[in-house]
Amino acid sequence: MKSIFIIIICLIFSTAVFPQSIQEVKALIYHQRYNSAEKMLHTILQAGADNEEAWYLLIKTNLEQDKVTQIKDSLQKAPQTVLNAPLIKAAYGHILLRENDAASAQQNFEAALKQTKYKDAAVLIEIAQAYIDIKEADANYSIELLTKAIKRDKKNPEIYALMGDAYSKLSNGSDAYSAYQKALQVDPSYARAFYRLGKIFTSQKNPVYMQYFNDALTTDSLYAPALYEVYYHYYYRDAALAMTYLKKYIAASDYSIENDYMLTDMLLVQKDYKAAVHSGQELIKKEGKNVSPRIYKLVANSYKNLNDNENAFEYMQKYFSKNTDTTFLVSDYETMGDIYAETGKNTDSAAYYYAMAAKLNEKEAERFRLYKTIATLYGKEKNYEQQALWLKKYYDGNVKATNVDLFNCGLAYYYATEYNNADSVFGIYTKKYPDQKYGYYWRAKANVAIDTAMEKGLAIPHYLKVIEIAEKDTADDQNRKRLIESYGYLASYKANHEKDYNGSLLYFEKILDLQPENEDAKKYIAILKKYVNDGIN
Repeated sequence: MKSIFIIIICLIFSTAVFPQSIQEVKALIYHQRYNSAEKMLHTILQAGADNEEAWYLLIKTNLEQDKVTQIKDSLQKAPQTVLNAPLIKAAYGHILLRENDAASAQQNFEAALKQTKYKDAAVLIEIAQAYIDIKEADANYSIELLTKAIKRDKKNPEIYALMGDAYSKLSNGSDAYSAYQKALQVDPSYARAFYRLGKIFTSQKNPVYMQYFNDALTTDSLYAPALYEVYYHYYYRDAALAMTYLKKYIAASDYSIENDYMLTDMLLVQKDYKAAVHSGQELIKKEGKNVSPRIYKLVANSYKNLNDNENAFEYMQKYFSKNTDTTFLVSDYETMGDIYAETGKNTDSAAYYYAMAAKLNEKEAERFRLYKTIATLYGKEKNYEQQALWLKKYYDGNVKATNVDLFNCGLAYYYATEYNNADSVFGIYTKKYPDQKYGYYWRAKANVAIDTAMEKGLAIPHYLKVIEIAEKDTADDQNRKRLIESYGYLASYKANHEKDYNGSLLYFEKILDLQPENEDAKKYIAILKKYVNDGIN
């Protein structure tokens, strides 16, 4: 009698516990705590392998975690009665659709629908969700199935929310909005509907999304998806608030290494660089070879902000060695360029990383900024050849480039002894700024270097333009200096190549007008006058 009593008590206990556990599982899935839900489901199934609802929920949690192989393996242990159940067939079709086996999936869906005569809301919902979940699947079919499900279960907010998801997939924001609102009419505390309304507006970059995410949290302060969105909203706006919501999100979620990564990242965003370094190093120890390469980058950036460029360089090198080229961001290359530049290790390496950042950057203004950065680096080293090359890249097609940028480019070519390129750049300068003497003067200098023997007189027309402009204001010291040089070159050319001694005398006398104490001019005037008086040709 006593043993019978114990059996009865156990039966009462088991029937009381498992329904409650199933409800707890559903709550965990709703809050996207899939790992916790999965663990609880395994416990339930160990106590009774014929629990159809538990198997169905296990399939859902595994699909949400993209554990397709694992759930297929687990289903091999399910009783045949469970596998034959319409809801399980529908869920198995979902698995097959995830595996791109549309034909087999459709067979399972049709079998489940026929068994239930299209009247089981749970089966209709599951198949509809599969068509929403898979990118290539037709969401219009989901709407058709959900419309049937509503007739069977009008008070279920999940159906209306899924209808909203289907419309969202079809880029029909208006009907999606109405569907989510209908879900809230059925259940005003249904946080997922508020969350999904917010997601409509995040896709539109309309800040009204915050109203809906906050509404979701008002109805359910532990709704992790909304907590994440609020954290992300503040990420670029308020680091302290972002950290507050990130901690709330982590507390409301299952443990994930990704959460540790985000927490470490927020330490960097909050400028708590020492804590970020410590947290990142702990993650590297904990994860070993499995640690995400981005943690090395995060530690490198933290060291960089601590002005510890040696350690920043070490961790950034590890980041590049453990990652693949296709995953690097523009900022990765620029950070590496900054570190090379700041440590002075290798200008060519710094330039390489800046150039890669420029190549990948879709923003034209940022590309030009990086070209200028490279040019400045080479300029500091007096590597004029490379400086000129990058200044030319900076100038060409850059609407914000100035006359100073063009001038500096020509000057770099000149100092690099690339005189033809210098002449070309200063030729552009004279066309764009014909009233300025600078382009003509440096074009003259470049042609002096090209025509070293003065045989072709290449510099003459440019010196004449310098004289034309500078003679308008001989009180200006720079004008006087440029005029003396121009007069001197023309005087020399006329005397040595044209044998025009009177013409040469004229220019030397102009020098004396500006600089009476110029001994060279006096000396050459005396020689030239003798030539003229003696009739020397």
